[in-house]
Order: sequence, then C-alpha cells, then structure tokens
Amino acid sequence: MTRTPMTRTPMAWVRSPRAARLLSWGCFLAAWQVAVPLLPTDLLPTPSAVAAFMVAELRRDTLAPHTVYASFGLSFQRLGVGLFLAFAAGVPLGLLMGLRRWAEDFLHDFAVAGLAMPSLAWALVAGMWFGFGDLAPVVTVTLAAVPFVVINVAEGARNVPADLLQMSTAYRVGRTAVIRHVILPALMPFFFAALRYGLANAWKGLVLAEVWASTEGAGWVIKFWYDAHRSQGIVGYALFFVLVALLIERVVFGRLSRWVFRWRPARQHDSPDGAGPVTAGASGRA
Repeated sequence: MTRTPMTRTPMAWVRSPRAARLLSWGCFLAAWQVAVPLLPTDLLPTPSAVAAFMVAELRRDTLAPHTVYASFGLSFQRLGVGLFLAFAAGVPLGLLMGLRRWAEDFLHDFAVAGLAMPSLAWALVAGMWFGFGDLAPVVTVTLAAVPFVVINVAEGARNVPADLLQMSTAYRVGRTAVIRHVILPALMPFFFAALRYGLANAWKGLVLAEVWASTEGAGWVIKFWYDAHRSQGIVGYALFFVLVALLIERVVFGRLSRWVFRWRPARQHDSPDGAGPVTAGASGRA
C-alpha cells in the first residue's frame, strides 16, 4: 500500500532533504558551542553572543557608522554593477571562444590566468589604481567574476548538439527558432553555472575590496569590528554574508532555475548546471 503525504512516518521526515539541512545547522552550532571552551583563546565568541549581536544589528542598535541595511545596500549596488559589467564582457567573449577556434587559442591562457588570480590581488591593485571609493570594489567584482563567465559560456557554446544544428539546417528552420529552441537550451546550464560561480567569486572579491579599498560597505564594517576588537562583530557580519548568499541561492537562483528548466525531469530541476559547468579546477581545452 502506497503511503500518501498525510501518512508519512516520522522516520521519512527525518530522511528528507529539509531535515538534513536543519540537522546540519544544528550539528554546526553544537560543535561551535563545544569548541569554544576547548580552544586556547578567549576571542572566539559563543553562538549566543553572536546571535545577540546580529539581533542588535538588525534592530539598528549598533556602534558602527552605518546600519547593516545601509552597508549591505551599498555592497549590493557595487555587486550588481560589477556583475553586469562582467556578464556584458564575458558572455560575448565566451561565445567567441566557444564558436571560433582562433579565439579559443588566443584567449584561453588569459581566461585560465584570471581564474587563478586571487581576489585579494585584484582588490589591492584596484585600490592602488582607483583609491578609496566605489570604483575599486566595482572593478574588483568585475575582474573576479569575468573569467568564470568566459570559461563557462565558452564550454556551453562548445556543447551545443551538432546533430540538432545539422537537422535544423536540413529542415530549413529559421535562425530565430534555432537560437531559441537549440542554442539557448544548450547554453542555459552553463549560463547558470557562470552566474553561480561568478557571483560567489565576485562576492568574496567585493568583501576584500571593501576591507582594503573602501571606507563604506559591509566588508568595511568587518574591518571596523576587527579594529574594535569585537570578535562577535566579525563573526556576525561573516554570518550575514553567508545568510545573504543562501537566501540568493534558495529564493532567486532556485526559483529561477526551476522555471527555466521546467521542461526537464524533476530530478534534474535541483541541479540545472549539472551538465558540465566549468570551475576554477576544471577548466581546459575542448
């Protein structure tokens, strides 16, 4: 007899993905609490101290020059502009690399070098070039993200099914229809991979740029609490970054990918970029 959702056993819920996520966070907090008295330092705050700090920040009860909302608002502006520039430059370059062998030979080494370049180096160089302000973080975000966009889009262009393109030519399918029904579906998994990996690397680059080349933003607030010797502030803002990243992944990317890949079997909805996205450790010639 098949069980309905109303008759699921408690053990079935324990084995569900939601329970696994909750259990992982519970284990993390428990390990954190146990580790605090065992470490040879008094600078690691307890989970309760960090939680109290984060609640106070959310209530705008802060000693920092700007609230958490103003700081993250400015950081999101810089992140959005930098990612827009990264995709505006990276998508055409990636398509060119994927469709033209001479472009692959010409640009491949530069793209791989960009993947290997530490975000800290971009942040320091941009700070020296452009000084303290908005431009250095935006440039850092762009330079940190664009190699991931180029490599993944190029790999997607190389993986467009050749037999489908030949069939489209044989049946005289219009160019617009070929782009919409053949090329774009083949590119989408790699485009989402570029978006995810580009955003993750840009996010880290933004924090470093705001620490070393800015006087505002969420990354700079981490340095503010470091200078104030408030470890709960450092850990609290780091957790704010983690929570924002998880929120973007679940709410934005999750829903968007389910809509874009709604034509796929349900098992593949959870991993739309599983068709072979390229990361920093998997780039190479096709």
